[in-house]
Amino acid sequence: MDLQIDEFYKDAASGMLALYQTFPRKMALYVEDLIGREEPDEFGLPSKRHQACLGALLWLAEEGYIRFESTIAYDALDQAVLTEKGFMRLSRGVPHALPQGDALPPSVRRVHATLAWQLRDALNQQSSEKVARLTRQLFESSLSPSNDIV
Repeated sequence: MDLQIDEFYKDAASGMLALYQTFPRKMALYVEDLIGREEPDEFGLPSKRHQACLGALLWLAEEGYIRFESTIAYDALDQAVLTEKGFMRLSRGVPHALPQGDALPPSVRRVHATLAWQLRDALNQQSSEKVARLTRQLFESSLSPSNDIV
């Protein structure tokens, strides 16, 4: 089992959801807010876990899901925001996310069916398998028009 990949999925989802919550405003995206406080090593360098989370955020930027103006040491991405690609992928509907016949109003069903809502729910449930599956959906390049809800 590749634990670092599960952590990557969680870090990527958490970072993108934090930006989704403030979209379209820019924000400082702190690693500590995503994974908690990690003690630096004996040389004062960030822990491997901290570096992995920062690496996941930088990868998201390199792949065009987010953008930022600069880093704040090893601690954060400054002035970070979702790109159109990141926003559209988080706001699209997840097929079969909600049970049929659910009596929720249409606006609530629309929000609950989004990838963002489903990812947030999976993170709250601490379901690593669901987080991994949904994060992989986030990275899929084929956007089906029938699943777009915005």
